[in-house]
Amino acid sequence: MTGQTVGSLRVDGATLHYETRGQGPLLLLIPGGTGGAASFDGIADALATEYTVATYDPRGMSRSTLDDPEAEQRVAEHADDAFRMLELLSPGEPARVFGASAGAIAALHLLAAHPERIERVVAHEPPVVEVLPDAPEHRVLIARVQETFRIQGLMPAMAVFAAGLKKDGDNAGPKAEVELPPQAAERAERTMANLPYFIGRIVPSFMSYAPDIHRLEALSDRLVLACGQDSSGELPYRPAAFLAERLGTELQHFPGGHTGLTTHPAEFADRLRKGLEA
Repeated sequence: MTGQTVGSLRVDGATLHYETRGQGPLLLLIPGGTGGAASFDGIADALATEYTVATYDPRGMSRSTLDDPEAEQRVAEHADDAFRMLELLSPGEPARVFGASAGAIAALHLLAAHPERIERVVAHEPPVVEVLPDAPEHRVLIARVQETFRIQGLMPAMAVFAAGLKKDGDNAGPKAEVELPPQAAERAERTMANLPYFIGRIVPSFMSYAPDIHRLEALSDRLVLACGQDSSGELPYRPAAFLAERLGTELQHFPGGHTGLTTHPAEFADRLRKGLEA
């Protein structure tokens, strides 16, 4: 397959927008946060020299519409969406999968539920805080974010959320992303439109998800846990580091921080290519 193809896939309760480019075995990229398929624009072309790269907007984000806009969101359902993508684009052939943040949580569930479809999963900073010894503190944070969102609105809730993710003792708050690449700047409007759904539906559901660690242990030869080299000490880093230790696998470090694929696209693509080699 060459060039870029845009399509839509009907799944239970939603219609998913997806894009493919390149040729070779399938590499499915599952986005996190509010970026959708466009969050991979900086790395997809580089990877498309070796893979058929598929990206998509998760249900409810950007161009992937929900039948019921008020529907609760569940990790298992999002993982099933990814599985449907594999069935459509790589029928009968195991595929490689990369997930970022919330997308990495969906990727973990996808591996546990459909290992026969997976050659390799690279999960970058999945915030599965339920695996951590201090999980109760993070449940309090998530509840506080929801309460703030309900009473004060989006931006105060985002501020509470960002403060909860930062490094221990770092009172400077989250670092501003200065001089983003032009493509990233152009995506800002769509990202802002996705924020209420992300904070109200995705964060509480995905960050309360507890992966099946024993199942992942049995599949650890197909799983790469990755973190940003600048993320150490931040909340999204810790679950990946914890899981890697628990599963007896090496934690891999990628360029930049939690959003390294946006801030360091060329280096990130190189590192991901290595991580995908089984």
